[in-house]
Amino acid sequence: MLAIDRFNGLSDHPHLLFAHGFGQTRLAWRRAAEVLAANGFSGTTFDARGHGDSAWNPAGEMYRMEQFIDDLAGLAQAEPEPPILIGASMGGLLGLFAQGHFQPTPFRALVLVDITPRWEAAGVERILGFMTAHPEGFDDLEHAACEIAAYLPHRTERKSPAQLEKLLHHGADGRWRWHWDPRLIDSIGRGGKDQQAELIEAARRVAVPTLLISGGRSDLVSQTHVDEFLELVPHAHHVCLPKATHMVAGDDNDAFTRTILDFLVTLPAGSAHRAGDPS
Repeated sequence: MLAIDRFNGLSDHPHLLFAHGFGQTRLAWRRAAEVLAANGFSGTTFDARGHGDSAWNPAGEMYRMEQFIDDLAGLAQAEPEPPILIGASMGGLLGLFAQGHFQPTPFRALVLVDITPRWEAAGVERILGFMTAHPEGFDDLEHAACEIAAYLPHRTERKSPAQLEKLLHHGADGRWRWHWDPRLIDSIGRGGKDQQAELIEAARRVAVPTLLISGGRSDLVSQTHVDEFLELVPHAHHVCLPKATHMVAGDDNDAFTRTILDFLVTLPAGSAHRAGDPS
């Protein structure tokens, strides 16, 4: 069971489907989704399985990428018309897989947020190192806030207790732990590199309008990775937000939403029917 939020826009505008990154929740998209809805674009945000308020896999059942891809494709296919995917990091990779392998294709356009079929392994290890640094949890919310501030020193605004309560679970032992299933680290977090060849092939099959937004201070996506992606998807458009790290939407949400709006208005007007559906 996936936890979702809906943001209402105008019925004659394309619907947006937001897919968050590994270890995040649907709350990562709230500000962007609200702004885009105010501009007419309705949206759906959701917690991936094993994250936030969504169900975890049963004990003994490991997580598989195919499950996440099927979840995402299922949400897209439940919409009357193919939505536009806005996918950050893991969410973008899932979108590439789904768009490259499902027929009819589930999305009318792709917005990939600081992710390409190949990435810097050191950047991934830095993220996973932070995620696994406190296996016993945090003493209290202030402890968690201090650790997050040290991990994101470029952020001037600290997480409030109210914000952190939505990202952490309070255990019976009084400790605060991340909202995601620890089993995700080995099954999904460390397994992405093995999928890179398949992701490259999926990217070659992308035929819909595509926007890549990268962070100028990202330690995951380099200019080399951007150049390779633009060769794989030659019709794609690329925008670099110089102040942003890998956490693009959280670092510079105003520039992020403006960039998406600029892209959305370039798409063909009118409804997009699913490939193979009668028009």
